[in-house]
Amino acid sequence: MYVDDFISYIRHELNRASLTAEAYERDVRQFIDWLTCYNPDRIDLSDVTTSDIRAWLASMAREENLTPTTLRRKAQSLRAFFRFLLRRGVITINPTADITLPKTPKHLPNFVRADEMETILRHDETVLSITPDDMELRRDTLVVELLYTLGLRRAELIAISDNDITFSSGEIKITGKRSKQRVVPVPQLLLDKIKEWQNIRDTLWPDLPAPRPLLVVKGARISPSQVYETVKRQLSGTSARVKSPHALRHSFATAMLNEGADLNSVKEFLGHASLSTTQVYTHISFAEMKKAYSAAHPRSHTDKS
Repeated sequence: MYVDDFISYIRHELNRASLTAEAYERDVRQFIDWLTCYNPDRIDLSDVTTSDIRAWLASMAREENLTPTTLRRKAQSLRAFFRFLLRRGVITINPTADITLPKTPKHLPNFVRADEMETILRHDETVLSITPDDMELRRDTLVVELLYTLGLRRAELIAISDNDITFSSGEIKITGKRSKQRVVPVPQLLLDKIKEWQNIRDTLWPDLPAPRPLLVVKGARISPSQVYETVKRQLSGTSARVKSPHALRHSFATAMLNEGADLNSVKEFLGHASLSTTQVYTHISFAEMKKAYSAAHPRSHTDKS
């Protein structure tokens, strides 16, 4: 079968992130298993029809109760796979050509209020000053502070190694989507916390291979699930509806814009390719303005009757 070749193409030629490639592979293999009743060696990819794909997506929606967002991603995975097969000459007709992607509802990004974030970080700083040897809390606090202070994606955080950090100039090199790199400034207080953590890490795991990953759990680079669980635990007392690493990225952008940062600066920090992607956060800022107005301005409560 051609799934392995497709995933290699996604990873190495298109330079997609590992998590993206894993999602593509999972979706394609799931479709093939469904179509062949878990006998993938029986499939002839040139026999796959548009009706087959529509039936699979319908069954996913009905039996798995998947959201439109997930169904859209699965359809995109199959589109990419069959386009790959078409270019390789494995098939002559693309069965995904007439597939309409499910529409996804547009939601404003979730974020944690700035005052709640300050409460969390101040509390952790106080606790750490009392218990300086608490390794896990120092690491977990650093995870949250890096995500919130620099607006990082989860994968970007995980990828940071010691050689990406320049203490003399106060910078960290971030490797984003499709291996695109950017350099972001780091405040001195955060640099100091990074140094403190590195000293703890090097004492516990002196034999880490170079380049040394910044964040480690039990001597290995921190995993996506470990980052997620750390953030979920740290944000447990907040009012945020979604307590995830990406919510902290949204929180960073919202805080920056609410405090007067220009849109282009926020775009560069976030590593967005297009300004339109960053503009969604202006809606959040406006929502915060309306909330503040309703709470504070006397005319907002005037009875019109």
